[in-house]
Amino acid sequence: MKNSIRGAVALMACVGASAAMAQSSVTVYGLLDTGVVHTTNANAAGDSVTKMPSLTGSFPSRIGFRGAEDLGDGLQLVFTLEAGLTMDSGSMGQGNRLFGRQASVGLKGAFGTVTLGRQINMTYIAGMKSDVMGPNLFAIGSIDPYLPNARSDNAIGYLGNFNNFVIGATYSTGRDVSAAGGPAATGCPGEVAGNSKACRQITGLFGYETPAWGLNASYDIMYGNVGAAGGLTSSDNSDKRVTANGYVKVGEGKIGAGIVDRTTRAATGLSESDLYFLGVSYPVTPLTTLDTQVARRDLKNSNADATMVVARLTYYFSKRTASYVGIGRMKNSGLSAIALDAGGTVGAGKTQNGVMAGLRHSF
Repeated sequence: MKNSIRGAVALMACVGASAAMAQSSVTVYGLLDTGVVHTTNANAAGDSVTKMPSLTGSFPSRIGFRGAEDLGDGLQLVFTLEAGLTMDSGSMGQGNRLFGRQASVGLKGAFGTVTLGRQINMTYIAGMKSDVMGPNLFAIGSIDPYLPNARSDNAIGYLGNFNNFVIGATYSTGRDVSAAGGPAATGCPGEVAGNSKACRQITGLFGYETPAWGLNASYDIMYGNVGAAGGLTSSDNSDKRVTANGYVKVGEGKIGAGIVDRTTRAATGLSESDLYFLGVSYPVTPLTTLDTQVARRDLKNSNADATMVVARLTYYFSKRTASYVGIGRMKNSGLSAIALDAGGTVGAGKTQNGVMAGLRHSF
């Protein structure tokens, strides 16, 4: 009898130790952000439009699940499932995908984090600290919609930080399985037998980042295949972006700047451009932050350039709830037709002005 009791106690001790070692947590989180925008010259006739935008206000809306399990010896299992939402209609984002923003699982340790699945890639991460406007409705994402949507399907990812040196990379065997359209769903699933180059995407990041200042550079090349959007209708077609980004804290404020050098070899021919941006973020009061940014796209061998000036004032009711107002101006030259508001419209060669206001809550 005594031996049975001792055995039961030992078994319970082992189970308890295993449970303590394999502690896990799951967090449900989200962000709801929407507003109203008014822009001029929304068509060739010069008409204005007032609307509730689908893509974003100051940040894209989402709901997500993030979890981790302690595997012992400093190793963790981590996962993220994140769905994009369009607040104007309640539909799913990123080409109507259930977890279109992120769907990944991986291992995290002293070596960094390795992830598998649909994930944000290094072009997205490279600009996070330098682009003070972020994925705002009026921002550099209006000029290059890929930047706030830089994600890769079927991807293996790595990100590590070693004494402030940041190193990362992703490799995708098929960069985008959705053909719903737009920068987040361009129809290039890849994984074609006999053509490993089809829809492949490689991104990389190297930088040095501290709370006070940082510099980084990224590389991103994606290949096409039959049926893919953007003129990348062959695996011989490619779209390459090389970025350099930097930020510095000045008192309570921050200055961020960067350049995106893009080369597209599409079925329609060669296109080269540079996108420059410079922004300042400053807390004018403990509850109010002013963000401003100027940007210019220089399209090589063409006069179809664009210059953008934007500003946003955010008032924080609390840590989780804020309201904002914004203004902007996009000057299009030649046949350029870049709308001030992401996903919007503008008459070719027309200058567009806009105002916006909205409300944001995170949980």
